[in-house]
Amino acid sequence: MNTPVSWDGEAYQRRFDDLAASGVDVHGEAAFVAKLGPSSVLDAGCGSGRVAIELARRGMTVVGVDRDPSMIAAARRYEPELEWLVSDVADLDLGHIVDLVVMAGNVPLFTPPDGRTPLVAGCARHLGPGGRLVAGFQLDGRYPVNEYDRDCTLAGLELLGRWSSWGEEPFSPASVYAVSLHHLTA
Repeated sequence: MNTPVSWDGEAYQRRFDDLAASGVDVHGEAAFVAKLGPSSVLDAGCGSGRVAIELARRGMTVVGVDRDPSMIAAARRYEPELEWLVSDVADLDLGHIVDLVVMAGNVPLFTPPDGRTPLVAGCARHLGPGGRLVAGFQLDGRYPVNEYDRDCTLAGLELLGRWSSWGEEPFSPASVYAVSLHHLTA
């Protein structure tokens, strides 16, 4: 198994803070999720909490989970009132289900190849029937969408739609990024 990537949560967050300060909208993922209307969200691989914090600001109950303690430490500094957990999503047991799980920021690509099927299963485990999983990641050959769809199918999830960005541009075989929406069928 590959060694997981190690992060500096504060440096990671500064990158987004700098983008926002320059006028870039850094909340495309949250806007996409908000359109789906969930009341509860698990931000799987939440990093420093950017998406989870914005979803909470939009009125959703959010739990942020990341396996990197530095990321969770940064998230807690930015928003101490939210629930932040240090855990691998594959091993996570929240003890309750949520309406939607979001994996933003290439989370599956930072997961070793042999951990991707358990990652998707861990996400699905926190959904009730009809619950949705949204994931966005680069298509650079490391995790083709057909392999991701296979992992989703194994977890009881069915594809509802796919776009080439969080802004919902159409997906095509030439797309370099995929935002996929699946729902739990059973």
